[in-house]
Amino acid sequence: MSESTDNAPVVTGLGVVAANGVGTEEYWAATLAGKNGIDRIRSFDPSGYSVKLAGAAEGFVAAEHVRGKLMVQTDRWTQLGLAVADWALRDAQVDPSELPEYGLGVITASSSGGNAFGQREIEQLWSKGPEAVGVYQSVAWFYAATTGQVSIAQRARGRCGVLVAEQAGALDALGQARRTLREDGGIVISGGTEAPLSPYALVCQIAGGRLSAGEDPDTAYLPFDARAAGHVPGEGGAMLVTETAGSAAARGVTPYGRITGYAAGFDPRPGSGRPPALARVITTALTDAGVAPEEVDVVFADAAGVPELDRQEATALAGVFGPYGVPVTAPKTLIGRLYAGGGAVDTAAALLAVRDSVIPPTAAAVEPDPAHRLDLVCGQPREARVRTAVVVARGAGGFTSALVVQAV
Repeated sequence: MSESTDNAPVVTGLGVVAANGVGTEEYWAATLAGKNGIDRIRSFDPSGYSVKLAGAAEGFVAAEHVRGKLMVQTDRWTQLGLAVADWALRDAQVDPSELPEYGLGVITASSSGGNAFGQREIEQLWSKGPEAVGVYQSVAWFYAATTGQVSIAQRARGRCGVLVAEQAGALDALGQARRTLREDGGIVISGGTEAPLSPYALVCQIAGGRLSAGEDPDTAYLPFDARAAGHVPGEGGAMLVTETAGSAAARGVTPYGRITGYAAGFDPRPGSGRPPALARVITTALTDAGVAPEEVDVVFADAAGVPELDRQEATALAGVFGPYGVPVTAPKTLIGRLYAGGGAVDTAAALLAVRDSVIPPTAAAVEPDPAHRLDLVCGQPREARVRTAVVVARGAGGFTSALVVQAV
C-alpha cells in the first residue's frame, strides 16, 4: 500500500519497562549486555507451583511513577502502562495540553488484564463478604482499563481502543494506530503492558501447558534449542508515540523509524492439514511495506520456546527468507514473554536496533538447533546495518501478526 511521505506513520517516542531495565535506555543497555532479568518469583512463595521463575520488573516501584489516587484504583498492569505512556510522550516532546482537543488517541493491547487486583477483591469477597469488595473492582480488571486510565491521565480524547490477542496484541494495536493516523491524523499512543505474576494469573498460564518448569534462570527459556521446554512469563511492556511524518516534521522531532507494513491472521483449525498462518502473514506484511524478503536485515522472533511452535516458526522463516537467510533474534529470552507487552517491547528494540546499527542478542545459553536452519544471534550483539526489521508474534489460540519497521 503506497502512501505519501507526509502520511507515513512514524514513531517519535518510546517508553519501556522490563525485568532487566526500567526506562528505555536502561532496558536497551541491559539487553545489549545480555543481562538476564529472569529469576525466582518473589512477589509470593512459588514453592507450591510447578513454575517458579519469571521476568519480574522488580525495579519498577509504581508509587514513584503513579499518583496515590490511581494506585488505589488500578492494577499493576495499568500502573506500568501509565508510566511508560508518560515516558514515551516525554521522549517524543509531546505536551498533550498543546494539542487539539481530539488530537491525541490511545490504542493498547491487553491479555490477562488486572488479574492481581481481581484476585485481591475476590479474596475479600470470600473472606469478608460483598461489602469488603472495592468499587474499583468493576473496572480495574477490565481489558480496556489501561487505555481508559491513560486517556484520562493524558487528556487524550481522540480515537481510543484496546485489542486482545495475547502475545500478538501489541502488534495489532500498533497496526490499528497506523490505520488511525491514516484516517484521522493526530498523534496516537500505542503498545501494551502486562503484569501476569499473581498466583491466579500463574495458575491460568500453567493450565495452558506452555510454561517452563525449569529452575535455572539461564536455561529455563531456550527457544529454537533442542532443550526447549516452554517459556518463562514476564512483566512489563512498552508504549510508542506514533504520528504522521508530516506531524513529526512540523514539530521538529526526529523519528526512530517508520511503521511501513502490518498484517494479521489466524491459524487454521488443528487437524485441518493446512499450515500455520505465520508465513502468509509475514509475506503480507512485507508486501504492505513494499519490501522484498532479501531487504530485511533482522527478524525479531516470536520464540515460543515450545518445540512444535518453534519448529513451525523456523519453517515459516526459512520459507519466507530462505534457510539462514536473515539474522533472527529473541531478546525476550532475557525478560520472559510479556504477552500483551511483548510485541511492543520487541518493536521498541527493533527501532533501537535501527537507530544504533546493532542486533540485540538472544540469551547466551541458547544453542540453536541446526534442524531449524536459523541464523540466530546469540550471546553477543551483532553490529550490522539495520534499515528494515520485521517483528513477529503469535498468541495462544492462533493469533498471528507481523510488523515491518524501517529507518526514516
